[in-house]
Formats: sequence, structure tokens, C-alpha cells
Amino acid sequence: MNGPLDGVLVADFSRVLAGPLCTMTLADLGATVVKVERPGSGDDTRSWGPPWSATSTTYFEGVNRSKLGIALDLTDDADRALGQELAHRADVVVENFRTGSLERLGLGYEQVSAVNPGVVYCSITGFGSGAGAGLPGYDFVVQAVGGLMSITGGADGEPTKVGVALVDVLTGKDAVIGVLAALAARARTGRGCRVEVNLLSSLLGSLVNQGQSYLETGLPPGRMGNRHPSIAPYETLRCRDGLLAVACGNDAQFARLAAALGAAQLAQDERFATNAGRVGHREQLVAALEERLAHGDVSDWQARLTGAGVPAGKVGTVADGFALAEELGLSPTVTPAGGATPVPRHPVAYSTDLVQEASPPPRLDEHGTAVRAWLSGPGNEPLPTGG
Repeated sequence: MNGPLDGVLVADFSRVLAGPLCTMTLADLGATVVKVERPGSGDDTRSWGPPWSATSTTYFEGVNRSKLGIALDLTDDADRALGQELAHRADVVVENFRTGSLERLGLGYEQVSAVNPGVVYCSITGFGSGAGAGLPGYDFVVQAVGGLMSITGGADGEPTKVGVALVDVLTGKDAVIGVLAALAARARTGRGCRVEVNLLSSLLGSLVNQGQSYLETGLPPGRMGNRHPSIAPYETLRCRDGLLAVACGNDAQFARLAAALGAAQLAQDERFATNAGRVGHREQLVAALEERLAHGDVSDWQARLTGAGVPAGKVGTVADGFALAEELGLSPTVTPAGGATPVPRHPVAYSTDLVQEASPPPRLDEHGTAVRAWLSGPGNEPLPTGG
């Protein structure tokens, strides 16, 4: 069946990660996405290697499947006119240019919506379109200034970034939510709107308990390594041959943990009987647990604790994560039609078939001839499919 966004045309003027992740997700759901890139160099991430793919980089390929690719020089009159025509025909425009840049090219929201009042126009910035408009927004910088690094890493070590561009990912997902909400509103009213997301706001909105802790107390939280500020044990514990992640979210789970370790009395100890007590006596708690865990290997304890209903798992690699998903029947990857390399699968499962078959990420200007011809004509015929 056709996806829920079948018939929706997305003009993708974004690059790097947050915007392309958003538009790739829309493509997964059936939208036709036309990715506009600079002639010659294309999206910045085409050069962000190693690792390299057969035609680009793995970075680029991770967020650009199922799109049509066209290279347009927006400083050239003819190409700029094609870019404007694409925006005028689009249901959705996604862009992450510096504030004001697209206005100078006739591609700003007010200019596009004057011709295309139903357009959903999504702007992604680092720090908003107001006082922070001139600040360059890269994930790493936002992790730093937004506080995420201050709560990541060992208590006695330096602030540390997360091992993936997490703020870009969160912002891209927020952008999808915003676009879908605006499309739903348009279905009722017939009117489009501007959707604005920025990396800093997406980061702060994702800090959940840590952010709320600061708002309640006025005290910025600090780094605790793998420990949780409000729950114990909820951290990595050392076994004979490595680290085991243990997450006891309530007293019943802790009682099962203590019993599985052969130390049921720990759950009756007044220091450890409640979560508040365990947090307050964390050092003594960890020492008591690791004393017993030291007599066995991680894999054995994982099996024993999981069997007892205690959330626990080996600290594994990315390869281990994909292997586990395969073992559980979650099918974490899909090989696009006509492609040679698998890509991560759309992460949401539906009871009906809402996700479209993936096609490989486009080579630079791969569909340029067909898209140019479509933009130069009346647009009555459908665009070609990707791949």
C-alpha cells in the first residue's frame, strides 16, 4: 500500500544531519523527497570520511536513503529559478541555512508562502532565528554550551560529548514531529505554516529529569559517569571479567537482585531497603554488590539476573547491538532495492504496512535531469522514484 505521506512533495534544502534525518523519515513514510545539493561538492557529509562508501561516505548514506538528488547552484539565475519552482510546488520545505540566507535567494518562508500558501516550511537552526541567529550551530558545540557535556563522563574527568551527534538526531526527530503536526493542521484548515526547531531547544527539552532538577533546585547537575542521580543501583558494576549494566528501578527489583546474588539480606538492610536509602549509601551498596559479582563472569550474571527479572546486560559494542536486534527478530537493517549495502531500518513498527521500500541514497545530481525536466514543465506527471 501507499505510505501515509504518499503524494506529499518535500523540497529538501538541508544538509549534514538534523534536516536530512527529518526528510529521510518523511521519505520512509511515503513522501517524495527532492534533495538539493551544491554542484561539485554536494552535502558537507559527502566528504566526512573515513569510513567511505562505494559512492560517498557512510555518514552521508546514514541519513539520505530514498531521496531524489539534484544539484543546483542557487547563486545562478536559472538554477535559482528551478529551486524556487520546487519550493512553490512543494508541500513541505526543509532548510537549515543561516537565517536570512534563503530570503536573499527568494526562498524564504514569506516569499514561498506568498506563492504557495499551503506550504509547511521547516527551518532548522542552531540557536533560533532571533538573538542567536548569527551563531553557527554544530552538534558538538551545542552539546558543550547546552550542558549535555557537563553531565556526561566520569565524575573526576573532563566533560565528554555523547558518542554520536545526538543533538542533531533529537532535533531531526523534533522536526519530523513539527512537520507532521503542521500537515495534520493543514488537512483541517488548508493553511500551511512555518515550523522552527533549533538544536539548543531540542537539547534542553531532552534533558528531562536533569533539566527539571535544575529548574526545581537552581543547582546544575554534574557528571556521575554511568551512575544515575536518583536511582541505585542503576549503573555499571564490575564482574570478574568486565562490566555489567544493572538497572533496578524499584525496591522489588532490588530484592530480586539481592536474592540472585545470594545476599537476600541486603534488601532488608535499612541502608538499602528503599531507593532513597540506596542512593544515600551508594558506595557501601556498590561494594557489597561487586563483592559478590566478582565471583562470576558478565555473561553468566546477565543470564542469571535476567532470568530473575532484574534488568541487566553486558556492556557491548555497536556490533553487539545489531546482533542482539537480529537475535530478537527486530530486523534492524534493510537493504535498499538496487543497493548493495544495508542501512538502518525505519525504527517504528506499524500493524499495517506504512513504511515504503527504501532506495539507495542518491549520487550527487543522480536525478538532476529528470527533476529539471519536471520543474520546467507543468508538473502534471509524477516525479521519478528514487534508486
